[in-house]
Amino acid sequence: MSTNDKPIVLIVGAGLGGLFLGALLEKAKIPYTIFESAAVVKPLGSAMTVGPALLPIFQQLGIYDDLVAIGKYMTHVEAFKESLQPYRPVDWRPFEEFAGYGQYIVTRPKLHELFLKQISPHKIHFGKRVRSISENSDKVTIHTTDNNTYEGDILVGADGAYSAVRQSMYEQLKAKAVLPESDQEDLPFSCTCLVGQTKVLDPEVYPIIKKPVGQFFTLLGEEGPYTWAVFTTAQSTLSYMVYHHLPRQTSKAVEEERAKSDDNAEWDATPTQTMCNETRDFRIPIDIDGRKMTMGDLYDLTPKELISKVGLEEKVFETWHHGRTVLLGDACHKLHPNGGQGAVTAIHDGIALANLLYAMPSMSSLDITNTFEEYRNERYPAAKEAFENSQLMSKITDRSLMGAVIFYLYTNMPMWLWRMMLVKLVRFRPQAGFLEALEVKGNVVPVPSPSEKKARAIFEKQQLGAVFA
Repeated sequence: MSTNDKPIVLIVGAGLGGLFLGALLEKAKIPYTIFESAAVVKPLGSAMTVGPALLPIFQQLGIYDDLVAIGKYMTHVEAFKESLQPYRPVDWRPFEEFAGYGQYIVTRPKLHELFLKQISPHKIHFGKRVRSISENSDKVTIHTTDNNTYEGDILVGADGAYSAVRQSMYEQLKAKAVLPESDQEDLPFSCTCLVGQTKVLDPEVYPIIKKPVGQFFTLLGEEGPYTWAVFTTAQSTLSYMVYHHLPRQTSKAVEEERAKSDDNAEWDATPTQTMCNETRDFRIPIDIDGRKMTMGDLYDLTPKELISKVGLEEKVFETWHHGRTVLLGDACHKLHPNGGQGAVTAIHDGIALANLLYAMPSMSSLDITNTFEEYRNERYPAAKEAFENSQLMSKITDRSLMGAVIFYLYTNMPMWLWRMMLVKLVRFRPQAGFLEALEVKGNVVPVPSPSEKKARAIFEKQQLGAVFA
């Protein structure tokens, strides 16, 4: 495909995955526009760790130093019983030996802000909720609730677990009786989560904030079905997550139906405050005024509108594309956050899709379908593996016998075995094939993805042609 014959890409959803895809398309000189249903971006969410799986692509995009500036370098995860009796810390330092990159604690709002800065303001529209989608052999069109229409060659649904793009695409496939039964089922979850971040804290009052290395604490409830985690951040705040492990698997639709028939149902307008009240007394290993802090202390230090409660859905959909529409991130695979793979997997989706769009021979329906199929073939096994790993990690905190065994192995694993596991984790650290390749860091050589190799071959051919032109 020539430089002047790139597809016009419509991206629905300005979450981490959608924004990162936009940043990649910007570098690939592929025209795009992002549509976000929210009128403004609220700084909701807790924190996550960012390491070798993402830092190479950040370096390629020129945002590595920005990431380090907003992140807090970390080396260990410290786990405790509810009584604050510690387990053996988990050591993540071998990452630097294997991949040449460390681990950083980054708040989701700051990471989102960093990605948003990579998007030209005129290429993103807020307050644009998709009402319907139409398509013909040449174009795809989205119709928004403010009575506007936008036309492109390709539509990317990056609009989350309850994706409007996916629902529209699935309705078409269902009408043709070709949508798999599993894709018609509700998104299940067996855990809800309270997330938030305190206001900026005085380091003289909260000395833990001054520690140069980020602190990451995980606590396992013994008296109730809860686990909770607390992170220190580079912004002198404390981020946190509190998991409530439900006695049975449920879904958003089931809970909403239950709420209609039960005035005392939890799924109402105040579930966040209810969960805050239930978990206020949970202690954390941070000292203040001669006592251990509690989750209630953190809630009181957080603006109420910045504490939220969400259901943690878990599912990998089978159908990722149809016609000129393709899905990305939570829209096609929703992972439990305990594995720390949700954002990583969405960003890796974006890298693969950007590489393949760059390498796409033409904008014909056949080439688009083949490109989407290559994308799904590459990313589905990785998403499935991440899903299974996330489910395994979630077992650690669900207080089952299997969870106890997994947690014991996790905190007592011999270092030689732990290092083997970390080597496996760092073997896949993809790059954009349409940008200058980075020099390999660390002593574990990364495995290039098929999409990266395909884009790299075209990029190098164009570079060679430019030299002899």
